[in-house]
Amino acid sequence: MSDFKNITVVELQALLQSKPPKLVDVRTDAEVARGKIPQGDSVPLHLIPMRINELDKQATTVFYCQMGGRSAQAAAFAVANGFTDVYNLQGGITAWAHAGLPIA
Repeated sequence: MSDFKNITVVELQALLQSKPPKLVDVRTDAEVARGKIPQGDSVPLHLIPMRINELDKQATTVFYCQMGGRSAQAAAFAVANGFTDVYNLQGGITAWAHAGLPIA
């Protein structure tokens, strides 16, 4: 059984340029209201078990949160539910912001 892979901000940027993944923000609505990665869709971590079937198991999927902990949980859950190409953004949106990348 495969596991999810960690991805850096630089690697995510390259992926967004070449083969855009499904980007899933697992933070709370209040956190998302303070800003998100523009291409990201919000699915709070506590809703992942109920909404996992809305995501394509075959698509490249990158989960992110504030620092990378909650998104690692979401990535592990996705893999356990048959997703095959799953990534966790190391450092989360904090690393994205520190790299000077856009926040919507």
